[in-house]
Amino acid sequence: MPRMREPKKLQCSWRLEESLLGRGLRLVAGTDEAGRGCLLGPLYVAAVILDRTRRIPGIDDSKKLSAHQRSSLAVEIREKALAWKVIVVPAREVDALNIYEATRRAMIASLLSLDPQPEFALTDAMRLQSPGRKPGFTIPYWALIHGDARSVSIAAASILAKVDRDAHLDQLDRQYPQYCLARNKGYGTREHLQALARYGPCEEHRRTYQPVKDCLAPHLPFASA
Repeated sequence: MPRMREPKKLQCSWRLEESLLGRGLRLVAGTDEAGRGCLLGPLYVAAVILDRTRRIPGIDDSKKLSAHQRSSLAVEIREKALAWKVIVVPAREVDALNIYEATRRAMIASLLSLDPQPEFALTDAMRLQSPGRKPGFTIPYWALIHGDARSVSIAAASILAKVDRDAHLDQLDRQYPQYCLARNKGYGTREHLQALARYGPCEEHRRTYQPVKDCLAPHLPFASA
């Protein structure tokens, strides 16, 4: 039998940013989200323009880093980046818009909030222009598959979004201890699903997500703190 090739390991680097900077662009931003697949809590979206003269070793996809590494890098990113912004989208707004549209709008808002404004943007597989509508976002961009594992700018944004969201979920854990949010961060773990079935959803749960919808029966009131 022919020998199977090992899948190529993605490396987070400045390669994409350098290719754009080499074309004369000066301000390249990355944007990413945290909490898109969670059953509970806000969506967090960040945008970052890194300074090529103040590079930060260790930036990588936030999912590959420990909580301590993310926290340490987040401090350095805020200190050394040319610009950064974190946008928070409450659960009710996620329900009203749908998660895709909420993410898209928050990414646009985060990029447009940067000062200075980026000349180009890199996103983690998210298209920023809504199909079938007049272009409302004019900054050129690339939507990159596995962008947070390839681009330092996207990875930096993923770190800021993840650190801020995790801190908020730790606060919600004290308000709703029955869901063990400090451990699961709002994701649909077995532990979270069991608590959801036992106690019902709280006000921070996303009602349009199927596991939560399944619990929204008349005999299951919202859980209180």
